[in-house]
Amino acid sequence: MSYSEVYQKACRNPEEFWAEIAENVHWYKKWDKVLDDSDKPFYRWFSGGRTNVCYNAVDLHVEEGRGEQAAIIHDSAITNRQQTITYNDLKAETARFAGVLKAHGVGYGDRVVIYMPMIPEAVISMLACARIGAVHCVVFGGFASNELAIRIDDCEPKLVVSASCGLEPGRTVEYKPLLDQAIGLARHKPDHCIVLQRPQAEATMIDGRDIDWTRAMQEAGQVECVPVLATDPLYILYTSGTTGQPKGVVRDTAGGIVSLKWSMKNIYNMEPGEVYWAASDVGWVVGHSYIVYAPLFNGNTTIVFEGKPVGTPDPGVFWRVISEHRVKVLFTAPTAFRAIKKEDLHGDFIKKYDISCLESLFLAGERTDPDTLNWAREKLGVPVIDHWWQTETGWAICSNCMGIEALPIKEGSPTRPVPGWQLEALDEQANAVKPGDVGALVVKLPLPPGTFPTLWNARQRYMDSYMNTYCGYYETGDAGYIDEDGYVFVMSRTDDVINVAGHRLSTGAIEEVLASHPDVAECAVMGVADALKGELPLGCLVLNAGVERDEREIVEECIRLVREKIGPVAAFKLATVIKRLPKTRSGKILRGTMKKIADHAEWNMPATIDDPAILDEIAESLQKLGYAGA
Repeated sequence: MSYSEVYQKACRNPEEFWAEIAENVHWYKKWDKVLDDSDKPFYRWFSGGRTNVCYNAVDLHVEEGRGEQAAIIHDSAITNRQQTITYNDLKAETARFAGVLKAHGVGYGDRVVIYMPMIPEAVISMLACARIGAVHCVVFGGFASNELAIRIDDCEPKLVVSASCGLEPGRTVEYKPLLDQAIGLARHKPDHCIVLQRPQAEATMIDGRDIDWTRAMQEAGQVECVPVLATDPLYILYTSGTTGQPKGVVRDTAGGIVSLKWSMKNIYNMEPGEVYWAASDVGWVVGHSYIVYAPLFNGNTTIVFEGKPVGTPDPGVFWRVISEHRVKVLFTAPTAFRAIKKEDLHGDFIKKYDISCLESLFLAGERTDPDTLNWAREKLGVPVIDHWWQTETGWAICSNCMGIEALPIKEGSPTRPVPGWQLEALDEQANAVKPGDVGALVVKLPLPPGTFPTLWNARQRYMDSYMNTYCGYYETGDAGYIDEDGYVFVMSRTDDVINVAGHRLSTGAIEEVLASHPDVAECAVMGVADALKGELPLGCLVLNAGVERDEREIVEECIRLVREKIGPVAAFKLATVIKRLPKTRSGKILRGTMKKIADHAEWNMPATIDDPAILDEIAESLQKLGYAGA
């Protein structure tokens, strides 16, 4: 079937569409109802059914003869060590760690916080929770103690699983002191902490509370999978909230299995047995969906990578991993490719490796500018697929579905909505905007399986944050447009659409122009206060490595470029060169914080920032620019 045929089939009868796909999943008991709409907008998929995530991800493949196939390849570019774990190994280790959890009082419905680096034990911990019906909450390893404490208080875990340390280029990050401090700050106190001692740092253990991973595994018996309700929560994953209080996104059991397994073939064109690499972290949604669950549901080999795109040891590390492990599909963030491009503009490191196994590159997590897309496409010689999704959605809203039909690529677009997603662009009065006009991107309810049925213990916040603005639609929080061919262009967050003297401008459109300058590696544009025009766009530019031209000339060229491509209406005259952009650990640019600094407004240090010192550099650069705010 063509993309259009599959898409129309999903629109016409979503229940029939997803019920047919769900037949490809192992059930202990089939569902009573495909879609329960008795409590709109809190839709539930496959209600009454019973299944198990760990069984579908691990045990099923062992029973079907894949036991000796690699399930996980752990590649640590920091320690220069590799480990292959077969499906047989993964079943044994997961069943045993489920026994450890059970022996320490964890059962069906209990929460477990997982605070670990990129090591196989993080995946084993997640699967072991799913095996016994416990709800895992993975917190990015090395997160600040206060942020960890907030999450502990919100989900009230029975137990925390951690490691003695995580590894960054040139340094060891000790997790245990951060964990101890977090538990000290939290109102809720977990019963136990299970700690994996890594050789790079030894954690100090607290008698009566802390348990050594290795010793506990030696003493534990193996535990079988427990059938759970299709609508039971699989995990809680916290995402940033505008109030500063993180939102606990809930993913349910069956919806996740059905949608993620389907996506591996239909979006990424992966067959069982092939190697898939999502270069992310298990602490983020990409890690949950496409390092752990989707590849294992589909019987693939997944790469767990401990390293960075540059600096471990050089900008060729991605190509080494692809070459050595014969990766078919790579999924990462555009910011990773901008970092590689900045250090290796001519792609010299790519030529050192045989990456002929690579068939496609998928980018997500932020908008992919055409310059980065074209650079990757030219240097790698494979399709580069920009696709769009969110923590809340769990999988792609829009993508070029390579396993259904490869559509023509349009620069700057994540192509068209994936089957199951009915996307529209609306104005502030909830009217559909004309093709090509920027509006709020919203999804018609019900959302497909595998999305988020609610927020943890925050039913009203779910309504207020996502469902109340446009009745009958999920508000994505992103702005963009849909062209006459149905291609979607995600331009910016809705709060990044700036109003310059009454003209609504997308910061993403200006960034696209700036990124096309040959000396610019990456950039960020934000609206800053102006007494005359209300707002003015301010551009922060990071230059490619080795550029030695006068920065003032480059800034002047960029200003002219925006005037040529967008016009005087953009009123673009503020730009400065900075050494690097402030980002979260998942690679998102902290535009809101930069805007507050520029406007001399009060701001708090973001908990998720990868390097706090960058913000001081930003403030200094803006001061030199002479911008004084409104």
